[in-house]
Amino acid sequence: MGRWALDVAFVWKAVLTLGLVLLYYCFSIGITFYNKWLTKSFHFPLFMTMLHLAVIFLFSALSRTLVQCSSHRARVVLSWTDYLKRVAPTALATALDVGLSNWSFLYITVSLYTMTKSSAVLFILIFSLIFKLEELRAALVLVVLLIAGGLFMFTYKSTQFNMKGFSLVLGASFIGGIRWTLTQMLLQKAELGLQNPIDTMFHLQPLMFLGLFPLFAVFEGMLGQPPRGTSEQRIPDPCVVLVLEVANVEDAAPPLYPCWDWIDP
Repeated sequence: MGRWALDVAFVWKAVLTLGLVLLYYCFSIGITFYNKWLTKSFHFPLFMTMLHLAVIFLFSALSRTLVQCSSHRARVVLSWTDYLKRVAPTALATALDVGLSNWSFLYITVSLYTMTKSSAVLFILIFSLIFKLEELRAALVLVVLLIAGGLFMFTYKSTQFNMKGFSLVLGASFIGGIRWTLTQMLLQKAELGLQNPIDTMFHLQPLMFLGLFPLFAVFEGMLGQPPRGTSEQRIPDPCVVLVLEVANVEDAAPPLYPCWDWIDP
């Protein structure tokens, strides 16, 4: 009886994990095309990203409140020392990764974005080796090269090259390697209590917003000029942008390897 219950629990977690990964891929692909579509008429990608971060923070705070009310268990709240020392580097790297990626859609096609962004797995491998999260193995290197090479060849013939957009995506890929390595380290620190991705997002978003604000102020805000001669007539209704951003939660979310934590209070 005990073995049967264990097998059922394992199968349930496996099915749940597979389902969440499939949802992740569906939303990831959808968000890529959504961001490209939106930046065609709304030429303020950094503002769009900041709005995205604000929406994630509000939803994560609401989720934490609902879980706390239903379970009567207090959610983790980090001290300012841990918050600035442990969370800030991950938040800054994530903000730059997402912001630069969205910014690049002003200049390049989805195919060139996908081709260049595929280099992120190489940077993730490099930084995971530097931070000693992985051991250098031939099989691991081969798998990463096959993934990056496959994505590159899949989109190679359908690109329209633009140096500015290419540089933005390549920079995002490099920072993305730091981002995912630091995120894994953050989630695996049991003493911080951030194993639940909802708690992680709640703590990351404010610092991500603040980290991206200087770029927004310089290039899109009062200190800068709207890119590409954006006119008021070409900007969609802000309410429409807000509604669309509610569904845009993949890029700033932590990885899904602790998938069952989403429903575990």
